[in-house]
Amino acid sequence: MVRLNLYNQDLFCGAQAILWELEDLGVVPLPSVRTIGRILSRNELTHRRTGKYEAKGTPYPKLSSLQPNQTHQADLVGPCYLKGPIRFYGLNVVDTATARCGLHASPSKAGQDLLDGFWSIWTRLGMPENIQVDNAMSFFGSPTHPRGMGPLIRLCLHHGVEPWFIPMSEPWRNGVIEQFNEHYQQKFLDKVVMATADDLRTGTLAFEQRHNSRYRYSKLGGKTPLKALAATNATLRFPTQEDAPRHRLSKPETGRYNLVRLIRSDLKINIFGELFPVPPEMKLEYVVATIDVKDQKLKMFSNKLQIEEFDYSLR
Repeated sequence: MVRLNLYNQDLFCGAQAILWELEDLGVVPLPSVRTIGRILSRNELTHRRTGKYEAKGTPYPKLSSLQPNQTHQADLVGPCYLKGPIRFYGLNVVDTATARCGLHASPSKAGQDLLDGFWSIWTRLGMPENIQVDNAMSFFGSPTHPRGMGPLIRLCLHHGVEPWFIPMSEPWRNGVIEQFNEHYQQKFLDKVVMATADDLRTGTLAFEQRHNSRYRYSKLGGKTPLKALAATNATLRFPTQEDAPRHRLSKPETGRYNLVRLIRSDLKINIFGELFPVPPEMKLEYVVATIDVKDQKLKMFSNKLQIEEFDYSLR
């Protein structure tokens, strides 16, 4: 009945989702995830894709996720509203190797709120090598000043993190965080009653801890995110100071940031509103545009081979 109720609401209705729902309903004793899975299988309520999946289409330069904090995916959800009413934005981050999440509720998308959010999450998750985001202005800065390096880019480059911007209008390239956002909406925002900013702060951290310590993923061999992290014996890198840096950060002098773009028939690549030509053979191919801050260059790569280079003075 729990599965049917979730299914009818178009929500996740697998074994893990059912366990959480039973837990929220106060069912005692709780069955294990494996027991629920066996019941679903016995009643033919599992539907899996058959046959080997074969990727189709143009090759995509996907970031590696072999080690903890090798790659984080991040997104801003909102505006969301409490019963208060209080408006906020949910900054959600997921480590793609271990599925650990980091959450922060911000009153706005302004520069300092964004710095506070990422810094708070990094103090718990650790700092990544790469962070992958969409092309929201909150992340890259302003289209009026496309070379100005927004707050997130500056924060990352000052602390040895490499930003990656996915292709425009292709949210599935951030599929891990997009799927987590649904989980966040269904299992947190839609279920936890919060009326004040203190409720929101406490509830957000509680949900983060619950997910990381208790949610089990098949891709992790049935481990929770924290168990998956512990199994790697990895050494994580954390911020060296408690308080977040203050906006507006100084212009970085080293580092690089990247944009992945699909080249259309006009043979132009869009770099935050500026258009640059690309070679004709790149039509309908993905190109990585890398801004090298030290060299003040815009370098374009296909399959890790450089295909073009432009002077790119940062302001």
